[in-house]
Amino acid sequence: MATWDPAQYLNFADHRLRPALELLARIPVDSPVRVVDLGCGPGNVTRYLRERWPLAEITGLDSSAEMLARAREADRSIQWEQADFGTWQPAQPPQVIYANAALHWLGDHAALIARLMGFLAPEGVLAVQMPRNFREPSHAMMADAAHGGPWAKRVTGLLRPPPVEEPQFYYDVLAPLSRRLDIWETRYLQVLSGENPVAEFTKGSWLKPLLDALEEPERSAFEADYRRRIAQAYPRREDGTTLFPFQRLFIVAVK
Repeated sequence: MATWDPAQYLNFADHRLRPALELLARIPVDSPVRVVDLGCGPGNVTRYLRERWPLAEITGLDSSAEMLARAREADRSIQWEQADFGTWQPAQPPQVIYANAALHWLGDHAALIARLMGFLAPEGVLAVQMPRNFREPSHAMMADAAHGGPWAKRVTGLLRPPPVEEPQFYYDVLAPLSRRLDIWETRYLQVLSGENPVAEFTKGSWLKPLLDALEEPERSAFEADYRRRIAQAYPRREDGTTLFPFQRLFIVAVK
């Protein structure tokens, strides 16, 4: 199980928060009894679920003890649970399962999403947001760097094909299971600051398992190789900013 760094992840909390709130705003449920934040991370988004539904029983679920420790410090009114959300089952049917930037870590999305829909209470809602940026240089260059050095044998086995399918795939899975279904994509033009910020962005998520597989000095050498490639692909502009286009897929399915 990966060890996650909440501080690194939260370096770009504002950019990660915007799609989370846009997803939350599109959930057509007024007074749910039970709400699950699946893959809640450090809980920075879960608190917005609490603000919207103050009377609901809210559970934040994540596989990372480090992320949940950070979450518990921020809000003890929420039930925080450590579990593998690929095999998790709710004790009682929730009215909302909210999965923001979480399901792309798991495979077999057809079976996974059908399974989550099956957990919902009648007229419950599955709300999903996943990055769909895996063919862009920010992610493709991880493979280039992985294959490009003496660390290749230790990291290439961790490389994954793009984990998120085309929107039509999710429509075909969910249409037979849903009374109402809304699927859309948004491409954000993220304006970042700092030194090589795209490399810092991915270091808190998709790059981390590759770094964790290496020991020094290979870890630093691999990261330096990746950072060099990324700095060329996303150069700093004259005003000091770096533009990082980022595409995300959204799904709101009403059972």
